[in-house]
Amino acid sequence: MNDKAYKLLSRQEHISNGEAKRLIDDGLVFVAGKKLTIARKELESETVFKVSRQQNARVIFENDDLFALDKPIAAESYDLEKRFGHKLIHRLDKQTSGVLLLAKNGEFLTKAIAEFKAKTVVKKYLAVVEGIVAEELRIDLPIYTEKGSKARSVVDKKRGKEALTIATPLQVENRRTLLEVQIVSGRTHQIRVHLSHIGHPILGDESYGGKEYKRLMLHASFVSLLGYEIRSPTPTEFAVAFR
Repeated sequence: MNDKAYKLLSRQEHISNGEAKRLIDDGLVFVAGKKLTIARKELESETVFKVSRQQNARVIFENDDLFALDKPIAAESYDLEKRFGHKLIHRLDKQTSGVLLLAKNGEFLTKAIAEFKAKTVVKKYLAVVEGIVAEELRIDLPIYTEKGSKARSVVDKKRGKEALTIATPLQVENRRTLLEVQIVSGRTHQIRVHLSHIGHPILGDESYGGKEYKRLMLHASFVSLLGYEIRSPTPTEFAVAFR
């Protein structure tokens, strides 16, 4: 007998249907080594699921002004803002891990936002992309974001806003490249869109042409802001991707 995936998962894990749907939507459920992406997919009742549990956000720095988190994948930036009670200075995509900064008072928040607007903040990411990138890339292409239930961005020279991405290769192996990526602007899905546009989509970024993988291989590794330098260690998945 077949049943919807989320109902089967709910019974297997002894959780609510809603929690089962959320785990599938967050890309944390696998069947036979492949990510399950459709919660209502009909599966055999004997199907065995493997659930990758979401890790907790880890505090990596805190003082009277700044609160820095190491954000895990599948965590919403706004949920973390509510949970810890501090104001977001910037945000990360749900499936992007790494440095997330929050302000502990209004004065610091105002200063931080001004730095972002002045483009003096240094933000660096790690990304595993498909294909070989042999030299530094400067991708200076305008991005337009279509707002809806889910935001989606495209390179659009007529409607887009300026966006500059600088990508430097760190490791090349098995037709994959580990990049250090710095963004000067901060458009929605900027790194994902730019890398996909030049034929090097991020591994695990199926929304922008990347191959299926256990996670989106994009990690915010470093942020420099108002004299602070905050780093997040490289996730183990990034080394595993080259084996």
